[in-house]
Amino acid sequence: MSPVRPPSRALRFGLAAVGLGLLAPAGYAQAGRDWAAYLGDEHRSHYSTLDQINARNVARLEVAWTYSSGDYKPGTRAQIQCNPLIVDGVFFGTTALQVVVALDAATGRELWRFDPRTAGKSKTADVRHRGLVYWSRGGDRRLILAHDHYLYAIAPDTGRLIETFAEGGMLNFKSGWAEERTDFLLNSGTPGLTFEDLYIMPVRTTESHKGAAPGHVRAYNLRTGKLEWTFHTIPRPGEHGYETWPPDAWKYAGGANCWAGMSLDRERGLLYVPTGSATYDFWGGYRLGDNLFANSLICLDVRTGKRKWHYQFVRHDIWDRDLPAPPNLFTLRRDGREIPAVAQPTKSGHVFVFHRETGEPLFPIEELPVPSSDIPGEVAAPMQPRPLKPAPISRQTISYDDIMGVTPQARKAAVERFSRLRQAVPFQPPSREGSIITPGLDGGAEWGGAAVDPAGVMYINGSDIPWILTLVDAAGGGAANAANLGRSHYLQFCTSCHSADLAGNPLQNIPALTNVAQRLTRAEIVARITAGKGAMPAFGFLPPAMIEALADYVVEPQARRPVAGKAEVAATVPAPGAPAAESSLIPWVLTRPERFLDAEGYPVVKPPWGTLNAIDLNTGEYLWRVPLGEYPELTARGIPTTGTEGYGGPVVTAGGVVFIAATSDEKIRAFDQKTGRMLWQAPLPAGGYATPATYLAGGRQYVVIACGGGKLGTKSEDKYVAFALPR
Repeated sequence: MSPVRPPSRALRFGLAAVGLGLLAPAGYAQAGRDWAAYLGDEHRSHYSTLDQINARNVARLEVAWTYSSGDYKPGTRAQIQCNPLIVDGVFFGTTALQVVVALDAATGRELWRFDPRTAGKSKTADVRHRGLVYWSRGGDRRLILAHDHYLYAIAPDTGRLIETFAEGGMLNFKSGWAEERTDFLLNSGTPGLTFEDLYIMPVRTTESHKGAAPGHVRAYNLRTGKLEWTFHTIPRPGEHGYETWPPDAWKYAGGANCWAGMSLDRERGLLYVPTGSATYDFWGGYRLGDNLFANSLICLDVRTGKRKWHYQFVRHDIWDRDLPAPPNLFTLRRDGREIPAVAQPTKSGHVFVFHRETGEPLFPIEELPVPSSDIPGEVAAPMQPRPLKPAPISRQTISYDDIMGVTPQARKAAVERFSRLRQAVPFQPPSREGSIITPGLDGGAEWGGAAVDPAGVMYINGSDIPWILTLVDAAGGGAANAANLGRSHYLQFCTSCHSADLAGNPLQNIPALTNVAQRLTRAEIVARITAGKGAMPAFGFLPPAMIEALADYVVEPQARRPVAGKAEVAATVPAPGAPAAESSLIPWVLTRPERFLDAEGYPVVKPPWGTLNAIDLNTGEYLWRVPLGEYPELTARGIPTTGTEGYGGPVVTAGGVVFIAATSDEKIRAFDQKTGRMLWQAPLPAGGYATPATYLAGGRQYVVIACGGGKLGTKSEDKYVAFALPR
């Protein structure tokens, strides 16, 4: 795929003017010498005013320093998804085991480290940790780390806890979260935002029904740890949106949480919160209705948490179409006017653009009739919204002509399977036969997000491969009894990672459980289910007899050891639309999110499978679009560059360069901001599934990327690599 038309002369002048700061809107704190906020600034622009590295010299970049934390053990699975901070010549990041490290930003020399498992109270390792928050006000400076269900206030100079914050420097934010519910998973892996003395926090919950916390948006006082305000994303009686759920759903429903991060218009005091789906992700019989404020962009008054406006992108989500990244705040120019705008990328590959103050769409949005569901108890929404501009970054449908396969034999097998699946149309519900969803569950756009320069041009990478959603009856035809309880709860809690047939997921480095009894004793399996380990979350909220039944099932899936007489095992399948209790089973669950691959392990559709795109958000038109990443073995076979699925976002600079890693070929690349032409690439020690940062230290501009790997079947590592021009 070749780039399309280059920018106009006026746009080229505008991009050049960015380097002089001429187009920066008032109050827009862009990254320059430092990279002091997640994704560069509070607008989440991924933009830097630095131009020492530019389109003319970027090809001369070389490795300036490499840092290895030493806390990753070969053969284990870990990731680093951190977008680090650089403040006053000091680099702050997290390692493969989520230890906070401070480094000399010019040399990579370690200055100090903070381990929340030894210096604090955290007990688990969150492999999806994306960074820290730096706060400074009135001479008070602190780093904010969220780990497990604690917030830590850390002194940037020493790495020690600031003991005046909350209780000895630590805040248990799980305390008081869900009233009478106490056993639930809650953590926070994406950095929040600060405003005055407030810290507003994203959270992550489990995606199962049982043990799923509600996804409140909360603000805490950064000096004391006091809770200042709460916004309920699952509304309570009298709150806006309550009627879009079954009565009293707030007492049992979970999710609708902001896990992807937020954006802030500091000048206007407006906070922009993107939310995820309600639980359970793929069957919504316990939550009939549109389910506000799940899958929504919510604009809140940052001081009070009061709603200003909202927009819901997916009604009654049964596709796990979480909003995957913070929205971008920028200035849109139209008819001689400057309009404060917010752009929200989605997993479906669309970009929705709104007026920042009112929520008015700045490009038309149509209502699309969509298929209904034939799964018992499910009632899919009949209409879903779709923007008419910009065009999506990923294909929305698949026909027989789109099926490729890298060999004739692989294509034949793919076509045969394609013919047995539900057709790939927007919002095709999950089904017993298997439904094609394109783009897949990870996007489209993903958590790396998009970059937007001050001229209003968005740079966004997208994956473009289909997945298959297949539902299985987890309740044995509705009979939730002791004889099949191990299977029922395995399907409920374990299939999303380990698959219904216990085969695991090699692309995500998730091990098979078919021979787990040869690696672990039964007691060790019970302990692992209860407490979790590494990437596996804890399921200690389950009654002991349920954990015993799960252990029996994975040790010997054909075994049906009787557990009758243990009251805590009792489970029910309420009628559709009825309230779900803690003991309720989800009757229909996903066998496993499955990529639609050919017999050789490549996507079945014609490339590109991953792209980098430049979209002029002023007009909604594409400026260029190029494949991102390659499979060297396919290139060697004469297949043009295909692009690969990717995780991690781009950075754009006043030097006219777009930097991005993200790809499964374990490289970082630089592209010409004007044309999309690749200017430079370099190998990494492991996949850079994170967003880079760029900064100035000792008069030298650096570009640094976390090289944690651990996704798409690639190896894990514990390194950061910084590049710079030769001295």
